[in-house]
Amino acid sequence: MSESTKLRGFLEELMRRGGSDLLLVHGVAAAIRKNGEVEKIGDALGGALGDDVLDGAEIEALVEPILTRVGAAQYRERQIADCSYRIEGVGRFRVNLHRERGRAAATIRALPMKVPLLNELGLPAEIGNLAQLRRGLVLIGGAAGAGKSTTLAALVNEINQRDARHIVTIEDPVEYEHAHARSVIEQVEVGTDAPDFPTALRAALRQAPDVLVIGEMRDPESMAIAVSAAETGHLVLSTLHTTDVSSAISRISDSFPVERQSTIRQELAMALSAVLTQTLLPSRRGGRVPAVELLMVGYGARQHIRHNALQHLNQEITMTKAKGSIALEESLARLVRDGHIDRQEAEEFAVHPDELKSRLRGVG
Repeated sequence: MSESTKLRGFLEELMRRGGSDLLLVHGVAAAIRKNGEVEKIGDALGGALGDDVLDGAEIEALVEPILTRVGAAQYRERQIADCSYRIEGVGRFRVNLHRERGRAAATIRALPMKVPLLNELGLPAEIGNLAQLRRGLVLIGGAAGAGKSTTLAALVNEINQRDARHIVTIEDPVEYEHAHARSVIEQVEVGTDAPDFPTALRAALRQAPDVLVIGEMRDPESMAIAVSAAETGHLVLSTLHTTDVSSAISRISDSFPVERQSTIRQELAMALSAVLTQTLLPSRRGGRVPAVELLMVGYGARQHIRHNALQHLNQEITMTKAKGSIALEESLARLVRDGHIDRQEAEEFAVHPDELKSRLRGVG
């Protein structure tokens, strides 16, 4: 069996099972991740294919041929590469080929073929307010696999369907392919259309976008450009690997040298419009549901950011509830009341358990 046939078989099985990731690691058979759990492909594909223990050389032979030209060069130079890959009739995928313990390994994520609708994601209705903003920086935080990119795509889709705007997305790789609706959308893929995020961002600002979407802010230069763009009247949407509102803000300022952090905090305080963080919890009804924390940034939050008093932002979330802010404990309480998660799980996840208990008073 050829490498291309074997890899296609793995990816077809990933899609058949509705999994999110194909995991290829030395010393173990191919596995998939589904709803956050890892399961072996096993004999569903036949013993010769599904049960085989893989080695690093085989993984490299399976995956390296599907890398883009830029991705192949990255792998040769840095031993790690990311790119997108499409199999007609099967799907689109994000490919990460890397090394672990001196051997090749790969994670291949299934990219959705359909752009999600915001009301399909189980998010609170207040999240829709983010698509109504005309300017400023909107950050979406969460751990890997928390649904950040999905929420980001749904917000872009809301804008695209409603407003006649020029939207530019910069991603590595492009995860959701948007069709032009009322808006005109350009989607720039790092590694294919531009060498890196900073170069793509600087070029995008010369294209007169109304909305700038950055798949992930990974480096200080990209962060500085994004903050500056938001300050000058663009709506900038981006994601970060963070777990709560205050850490999303500190993640940006702490990325800069100490002597620049105060200046960045001043700029960030002016640029920020909203910070959303989310995680996915197993639902009692099957699948997973998002628990969120949302800060709609106002005068009080800007003052706290300027003075690096981020410990006060939780209180600010409570104080700005009327403007659409949502405390994590309120989100958890809603999930309990709606029957998605039980009270014990909510209490284990809550940052402020006493506040959650207060919100659930009278709920069995």
